[in-house]
Amino acid sequence: MAEQKQNPFKELELSLLDVPPHMKKRVMNDVATAKLVMDMASLFTSNYRHALSGMFKTDPKIF
Repeated sequence: MAEQKQNPFKELELSLLDVPPHMKKRVMNDVATAKLVMDMASLFTSNYRHALSGMFKTDPKIF
């Protein structure tokens, strides 16, 4: 009854291997590309509300 069970998390830690450099570089490039796409999408979509409100706003000083 005094059996000691092995910790499964320690077994997971032992099975970790280093990632090959070419795979690491590819993943980092993919992450950078995804971040660039997200930043570009944010740049083009975040100011619609402000641009539309400015376009339809009339300035009484002009008329």
